[in-house]
Amino acid sequence: MHTLRWQPITSLVLSIVGLAVSIYLTLTHFSSAVTLSCPAGGGAINCEKVTTSSQSYVFGIPVAVLGLAYFLPMLVLCLPVAWRSLNRWIHLARLLLSVAGVGMIIYLISAELFTIKAICLWCTSVHVITFLLFVLIVTTAPVVLGWGEADELVDGTEGVGSE
Repeated sequence: MHTLRWQPITSLVLSIVGLAVSIYLTLTHFSSAVTLSCPAGGGAINCEKVTTSSQSYVFGIPVAVLGLAYFLPMLVLCLPVAWRSLNRWIHLARLLLSVAGVGMIIYLISAELFTIKAICLWCTSVHVITFLLFVLIVTTAPVVLGWGEADELVDGTEGVGSE
């Protein structure tokens, strides 16, 4: 089970940046002392319209908080020690979390484009980070989960047909 050196580091950096943006969005959601830095105006780019819309809540939970709930465990699952782990559940959890993240951003992007009719640049940065994490994790999943590799028997010898 080998990954390239840049994959764990890149996933960790993306998770840290995603967590930082999620913290910022959460602070702006709950505090009037922190203002959302975004281009002003009523055009297509309007962070305030997006972050204060009814779609900024899912099951009564602010989407910014859901971002924290996504990036905190993702950060832990993307630590180099987690990438080196022999525990398949860690790699499977990372994969499933990334799939759930992409599902969420598909919903959020469609809400921005078709319901709210505005785009938040901060939210878009989270969407891009989530998508990049998804691509990185999905492309490494066969290696870290051992899919497609010759299965080894209990006694350490490889299966039929291997040399």
